[in-house]
Amino acid sequence: MLTRAGAALTMAALPKPALVAADSGSSVMATLAGYMSEAHGRELPGEVVQGAKHHILDTFAAMISGSQLPPGRHAIQFARAMSGQKIATVAASQILCGAIDAAFANGELAHSDESDDDYTAGGAHPGCAIVPAALALGEQFGISGTHFIRAVTLGYDIGMRAYKTLDKGSLKETHGLVGTMGAAAAGGCVARLNVQQMRWLVDYAAQQAGAGIGSWREDTDHIEKGFLFGAMSARNGVTAALLVQSGWTGVNDVLSGPQSFVKSYAPKADPAGLIDSLGTRFEVMLTSIKGWTAGGPLQTPLDAIVNLRKRRPFEANEVQQVVVRSATSQAERVDNREMPDINLQYLLAVMLLDKNVSFQAAHDKTRMQEPVVLEQRAKVRLVGDDDLERLLPMRVGIVDITLKDGTHLNERVDNARGTPENPMTREEIVAKARDLITPVLGPAKCSRLIERILDLDSLKNVRELRPLLQRA
Repeated sequence: MLTRAGAALTMAALPKPALVAADSGSSVMATLAGYMSEAHGRELPGEVVQGAKHHILDTFAAMISGSQLPPGRHAIQFARAMSGQKIATVAASQILCGAIDAAFANGELAHSDESDDDYTAGGAHPGCAIVPAALALGEQFGISGTHFIRAVTLGYDIGMRAYKTLDKGSLKETHGLVGTMGAAAAGGCVARLNVQQMRWLVDYAAQQAGAGIGSWREDTDHIEKGFLFGAMSARNGVTAALLVQSGWTGVNDVLSGPQSFVKSYAPKADPAGLIDSLGTRFEVMLTSIKGWTAGGPLQTPLDAIVNLRKRRPFEANEVQQVVVRSATSQAERVDNREMPDINLQYLLAVMLLDKNVSFQAAHDKTRMQEPVVLEQRAKVRLVGDDDLERLLPMRVGIVDITLKDGTHLNERVDNARGTPENPMTREEIVAKARDLITPVLGPAKCSRLIERILDLDSLKNVRELRPLLQRA
C-alpha cells in the first residue's frame, strides 16, 4: 500500500500532459503535433484505406515468411528469452511478450529478407518498422482495425516526410530515420497522445533517429540489416510512444533552434517538409509493394524478362547472352552478391530456368552453386549506366537478350510492377501473400488471415488477429 501511495504521489507530481500549455515555437511543430494528435479520429480517403490494408498484408506476409529464415529464427529465439509480459504477439510463434520486445522481434521478422515494401529510390523500407510497432501497441491498448489503419498511415506519412526532408543532409543512413520516425508516429497515434505529448514524442523519436551506419552492407546473413531497418526502428518508435504515454516530458520543439533535429543533420533543409501536403499526399500510396521477393534494383530486370517471354517465348538453353543495364549505384548493390535474394546474376539465371522466381528459390544458397545455374549465371552481364543513374528515383532496367539463333530481344522497364506508377492489383498482392504465408501457417489459416486484414474496418480489436498470426 505504501509503495502504491508513493507511486501515486510521484505521478501526481508529474506535469499533466493534457494541461501543459505549448510554449511558443515553430509553426511547423504546432501544425505537425496537431495533425498527429488528431490522426486516430480522422477519416481517410477510401483508396488510402485500401492501400494501407495492402501494405499491412504485405508486411504481415513478410513477417510470417521471415520466420523461416535465419534472421527470423534469431528474432523468435530472442523474443522467447525476453518474454515476460503477455501483451503482444510475435508472428509465426506462440510467444507473447511486452510491446517493445514484440515490436523488435516482428521488425526483424519483417525484414528477414527483401520481401517487404520499399521506397523506389532506396533508403527507406517503412513497413517493416511501422506495422510491427502499430501492431504491438495496438494489442496493448486494444484498438480497433480502423484505428490500426490510421496509425499505420500516419507512420508512413511522418517517416517518409522525415526522409525526404533530410535526404540531402549529412545523415547517410536513412533506414533508421524512416523506421524510427514512422514507428513513433504510429505508436503515438495508437496511444492517442494529445498535442503536447506529440511534441515530446517527436523529440524522443528524433533523439534515436540518427542511429545506424552503412556497415550493414557487409552483413551476408541479413540479420544486422533486419535489425537496423526493422527491429531497432520499431523498438525505438514504441519506446518513444510508451515513455511519453507514461508521463515523460521532453523538449517542446525539437524542430527549432541551433541544435534542432533538422539543423543537426541537414542545416539547409526546410523543416516545413515535415508537414508538406499533410492530409492530401499519403505516403503509403507512394511506397512500392514488391512483385518479387528480391532486392529493389532487381525488380525491373525480372519484369523485363517476363515481358520478353510474353512476346517471344524462349527456353534457357536457347539463350547465348543476357546484358542488363541498371543505374550505377543500383548495379553495385546487386552485382554477384553473396545473398541470393540480392544477386542479379543468380536470380536472372533462375528466371531463365524456372520462368519465375519463387520465395524459396530467392533464398536457396545451395542452388546458387548448382552446375546448371552456374551455366546460366555465366551468360548474364551487368552494366552500371550513368545515364540511368540520373533518372533515379526511377529504377530503370534494360535487358538485352541474344539467342543462339541470332535473335535479338530488348526490353526496357521504367517502373516495376508494384511501384506507385505501375501498382499491383489486389489479386496480385493476395497471391504474393499466399505464397509467403501458406508454407508457414497452412492454407486455411492463411485464407482467414487475408480475409481479416482486407476487412480490418470491421475489426473491433486488433487482438482478434492474434490466433491467425500464431503458429502452433
